Amino acid sequence: MAQKPLTGRVAVVTGANHGIGAATASLLAARGAAVLCTYLRLDAAVDPGTPETYGHNRASGGEEVVAAVRAAGGQAAALETDLSDPASAAAVFDAAEGELGPVDILVNNASSWVQDSFGQRETDHVGRPQQPVTVETWSRQFGVDAMAPALLIAEFARRHRERGADWGRIVGLTSGGELGFPGEVSYGAAKAAQTNYTMSAALELGDVGITANMVHPPVTDTGWVTDAVRQFVADSGTHFHVAAAQEVAEAVAFLASDAAALVTGNVITLR
Repeated sequence: MAQKPLTGRVAVVTGANHGIGAATASLLAARGAAVLCTYLRLDAAVDPGTPETYGHNRASGGEEVVAAVRAAGGQAAALETDLSDPASAAAVFDAAEGELGPVDILVNNASSWVQDSFGQRETDHVGRPQQPVTVETWSRQFGVDAMAPALLIAEFARRHRERGADWGRIVGLTSGGELGFPGEVSYGAAKAAQTNYTMSAALELGDVGITANMVHPPVTDTGWVTDAVRQFVADSGTHFHVAAAQEVAEAVAFLASDAAALVTGNVITLR
């Protein structure tokens, strides 16, 4: 039997209890990597404009994903941690090294998504409630979507150099556009910051064999997509279809592979 392409590699996937993170962790494990799935159970109030399934998914733990990976013959472990805590970056790598080994692949997928706006509308175009930009919305969004990826990349790079490694992959998930993200302004801004950190990593870490890229998925059904969202996509001139989490995971897994050795410093836009 041929060896799986990621055999011997260790991956950290943040936000891996559901959606794109869970699909990515499962796919990397299926291709031979040992995967640490980080997560934080979010028991938020039900958003009347979003299916209850999404709230259930965000409140779930990572043990189910790990159990499925192990049942399929893969290797995985779970860690619940709040990435908005600056100490979590070192804790994540300590946990991965303690249970699986030194980390080769970092997937910055976790998001603390909030819907805030400078406008005055009470709901967005698909019926989800909006709130004004505040210190709380900014802090919550930037803590997980910008600060945490920066600290995780820094920790990854430091440990990579200390052990004299020469192969590494960083993949992040982004959203928004060149003109911001109206209706989700802190989310878009935090993702733009993460993109900038990742592009800097591509330039600064190439000499030690680390590639760094971002994936910009299309609208992806991770439990939040409603009929109104599907209609919005169908009527849009810039969105082509609603993706499944597994489709996005395929792109992330490619960037984490040997086949993507020459791919770095890119934002890969999926349509």
